[in-house]
Amino acid sequence: MNPHTSKPPLDPARWAHIRLFAMDVDGILTDGTVYISSDGTESKAFSVLDGLGIARVRDAGIALAWISGRYSGATTRRAEELAIRHLVQGRKDKENALRDLATHLGLSADQVCYMGDDDIDAPALRWAAIGVSVPTAMPEALEAADYVTTLPAGRGAVREICNHLLRTRSASAVS
Repeated sequence: MNPHTSKPPLDPARWAHIRLFAMDVDGILTDGTVYISSDGTESKAFSVLDGLGIARVRDAGIALAWISGRYSGATTRRAEELAIRHLVQGRKDKENALRDLATHLGLSADQVCYMGDDDIDAPALRWAAIGVSVPTAMPEALEAADYVTTLPAGRGAVREICNHLLRTRSASAVS
């Protein structure tokens, strides 16, 4: 068992304050596998469970962003399908990309949730009000994360966070 999954749950008020849910792509929205054919075409597997969660979060008025360290046509295509308005590719400086986007949207760090799985995600995980990772993440990301999902990357981890954001948002609207 991953020792980081035993971190205490976060205060629901922190979750309810989130206005931007940004995430890495490979290793978060996918299991981290990239298929490259001999002709150079690339494919990835994205979870439809995650996709529905993303659509629900978007419809609830939370901004969404994907920040990837590499360019990918498959990522672009999936982002188009899910109407992801903020797609940043080819940026390995995830914290700066996230800060730039938050500034552009008029948001502060305490309104941002970031989800990542690798050492290049760790600064963004620390900067955001809520940093989320997955059980199979690299040690630097796990250490930087406030919350580690129970579900694996590419198999419902993003949906887990979407559901949490929606539950806490609904609960705070009722209070």
